[in-house]
Amino acid sequence: MALALACGLAAGLAWAAPPSADAPAPPGRAALAERSASPFLNRHYRDRRPTGRSERAETPEREVFEQRFRIVHATRPHPGMRVADIGAGRGFFTVLFARAVGTEGRVYALDMSDAFVPGIRDQALRYRVNNVVPSVYTTQDTGLASGSIDLAFLNGLYRRLAYPRDMLDSIYRALVPYGTLIVVDVRRTAGFGRAWVASQERPDRATVVAEIEEAGFRLVQDLDFLRESYFLRFEKVGDEPDMEVGPIETLPEGNTSAPR
Repeated sequence: MALALACGLAAGLAWAAPPSADAPAPPGRAALAERSASPFLNRHYRDRRPTGRSERAETPEREVFEQRFRIVHATRPHPGMRVADIGAGRGFFTVLFARAVGTEGRVYALDMSDAFVPGIRDQALRYRVNNVVPSVYTTQDTGLASGSIDLAFLNGLYRRLAYPRDMLDSIYRALVPYGTLIVVDVRRTAGFGRAWVASQERPDRATVVAEIEEAGFRLVQDLDFLRESYFLRFEKVGDEPDMEVGPIETLPEGNTSAPR
């Protein structure tokens, strides 16, 4: 039975690219000035030896790993939701999202290197979830189709984006109208964070907020339950969902209960 379960889960986690992007970027967003990171910034994330990075990310000293359950809860996932975990690594957030969205939902686990795909599959097998789709993104494109996700989650990734405007355009396209973008990243404030962060970083929180808002999002929540990192919730704006108004359901006379 265990073998059958493993085979079934593996089949559900077979390599599959997410829906491909097929829509132009929304107009009126050229105001976001392009800034490019050092070409060497992400070199160690694209290599073929992901173990070191993953072990560092999942040690008890890493605040976001310790607070991963609380972070996922704060994103407000619900059954049936489609989530993109961008910069998924070995998938320790991916599997928590996969459980939260249930069998009717889907989680796209995106990373820069296909070397992380086996680790994501292993995590999914351990957590017994088969709604995870591992895939690889580029520095300028998530590869997700227009309107294919309800929530995009970036943990510790925004500061490393070599082409933030292009990636924000790609995320904007992929989100449904009024979709959610969550950004968790290390604070640049004096007294917070680790020394190695200051040595490699570019934008501070204020810059991150300004860039994302100029890309067509609205900051709707700023939570402070993390000491070393900030948690920002953005909502996609600038388009309207297709809405169909159905017939109004009325209650029979004398019935005060809600319709089921």
